[in-house]
Amino acid sequence: MATQRIADEPAYVLHRYDWSETSLILEVFTRHHGRVALVAKGAKRPTSSFRPVLLPLQPLSLAFGGDGDIRTLKSAEWVGGHVMPTGEALLSGYYLNELLMRLTARDDPHPALFDVYAAAVRLLASGEPEALQWALRGFELLLLKSMGLLPALDSQTLTLKPLEPEGFYTLVPEAGLQWVPEGSRHALRGSQWLALHTALDDPSPLAALLRACADLLGPLQRPLRLMLNYHCGVGALRTRQMMLDLQTL
Repeated sequence: MATQRIADEPAYVLHRYDWSETSLILEVFTRHHGRVALVAKGAKRPTSSFRPVLLPLQPLSLAFGGDGDIRTLKSAEWVGGHVMPTGEALLSGYYLNELLMRLTARDDPHPALFDVYAAAVRLLASGEPEALQWALRGFELLLLKSMGLLPALDSQTLTLKPLEPEGFYTLVPEAGLQWVPEGSRHALRGSQWLALHTALDDPSPLAALLRACADLLGPLQRPLRLMLNYHCGVGALRTRQMMLDLQTL
């Protein structure tokens, strides 16, 4: 089988670890090929052109080749567009990366999710205080939907009954969207879930969520976190626990 060569591929570095004294293994999220493992030969050498480029949360253009599980990085260029997020925004970016590492499979393309991730990273880098929570909640919702893990938000999951606009419903990891009495914790009105459902189906879903549902993203923090932990099979994601520990300090 001929060796596959890819050029000019939009990508972000999700994770990197040592492969040898001079080289790195990268997990990258690409627009057309999904999550891909690459070996960056000589990337740790002081003179390597890869050293200043292979950074997380920075838009890159990559060329790589090979037909094995781990392919070889040929070139990497920074395409610019925004500065590196700092502080809490940086940790939030690492949190997005951890979600992609845990919930996406290698070589499974999700071009629409790639575009959402790129937009979320730009929001994190903007420095706007409100943008951080918008980026996190919007990305969490759209990641769950892309992975087929988010139930339809226009009906009750177990009964398939349409939502009543004035009724109250909550998102449960094991049971999806279900009716709860008024005053229950983490519950939204049916009309609010329906607004989220409409925004998620928009051709530009992240923008639609921020435009029409920004005030709903805060109340979704706890239900979405429980759902993500459930599907990741963990009690708490490492980056999330790190953020909590730093806030405690």
